[in-house]
Amino acid sequence: MDKKKKKASSTELRLLLVGSSGPSQFQLTNAILGREEFSRDVIKISGSRKNIGELGGRQVAVINAPNFYENDMSPAKTEMELRRSKCLSIPGPHAFLVVFDVENISMNDLNSHKLMKKRFGKHCLRHSMVLLAYEGNIEGSDLENMEKRMQTTDWYMRELIEKFGGRFHVFSRNWRDCSREREVLKEKIERMGASLGGGHFSNRTFQKAEDSVKKEEKRLKRQRTAEIEKVWTEMENKYMEEELYQQKDIYTTRVGSEIRERAEMDNGWLRTSLARGLGTGLVVGAALGVLFGSIEGPGGMVLYGIIGGAVGGSAGGTAQVAIEHIEDRVSPPARLNFNSIFINRFFATPRP
Repeated sequence: MDKKKKKASSTELRLLLVGSSGPSQFQLTNAILGREEFSRDVIKISGSRKNIGELGGRQVAVINAPNFYENDMSPAKTEMELRRSKCLSIPGPHAFLVVFDVENISMNDLNSHKLMKKRFGKHCLRHSMVLLAYEGNIEGSDLENMEKRMQTTDWYMRELIEKFGGRFHVFSRNWRDCSREREVLKEKIERMGASLGGGHFSNRTFQKAEDSVKKEEKRLKRQRTAEIEKVWTEMENKYMEEELYQQKDIYTTRVGSEIRERAEMDNGWLRTSLARGLGTGLVVGAALGVLFGSIEGPGGMVLYGIIGGAVGGSAGGTAQVAIEHIEDRVSPPARLNFNSIFINRFFATPRP
């Protein structure tokens, strides 16, 4: 089964933002978090990002994925950032927020639901909501009239919204004065989640992302075991009884968060994607070399094919060697003592 429902976390609401409008997507991030993470002149980002904040008294994680129509990224880079956005939102987003500009809906946007299914799975639309950005401050009856017009008069807007189950929300790019909009958005997201059984979205690729992050966490934890034991030993000489355990918990929680963040941003699944993209350069480079070399005849085809393959593939080969080297760099098992046993038990505790 492609989609599985799981019990929603009561402590974190995960929102994955995508869309065709970079600036509005980033202003929505500011609006949700109630602070400026992106300035108004930001129109795109080079990689997926996650920011943590609070929305209506609930912790929220806002993940910005690559724009639908990002032309400056290679296919390999786009694929890697798409994977990274999934790693950043594991075990799965509670909602996909698909952002558009009210004033600039294109014909391409009417097909965005197809691109969503291609990127995130055929059932992701059930967890999706259209977010429509407008300029200025429209309130009360004016805002209600705008929403009604979108559902009745503007056929292209109505068609876009209907393809996402009729769920939509309008918000102002002037995010500093939208506390009411934030609360309404939270209510709509939670209402959508409740209608789906209260679970977050997940499928095979999100499960693969979660498995890859957990595997990377284990590798990083093994690397830092000696460091943690050393710090804990120093704490044992400094603190007594209850305060000792409190200090250990604070320190280990911080280390666990650092490890989790690193694992979400860089893990085996992402490195495999990068190596595959660079490795493709070997084939493409060789093919182009043969093409240009054909001008010089059979000898030129061989010569330019070798040169093109070397240029296109050297980066891929180097990356693959580096990846294998990184994967092999695992610290040897630490001595078995009280601290290492405590560490193993602590890190084995499932995260909420």
